[in-house]
Amino acid sequence: MNPPPETPDNDSSTGLPWPRTWRGVYLFVFGCFVLVVIALTLFARYFA
Repeated sequence: MNPPPETPDNDSSTGLPWPRTWRGVYLFVFGCFVLVVIALTLFARYFA
């Protein structure tokens, strides 16, 4: 019999090289959202 395939020890692993956890993915997306909101605010003030 063949041994069962190895499963990751942590279910929160994304399988990506970076970020490795779902919390990291959420933080990255939230950080991008904050940067876009800041950029839109600055552009609205500059080009108004």
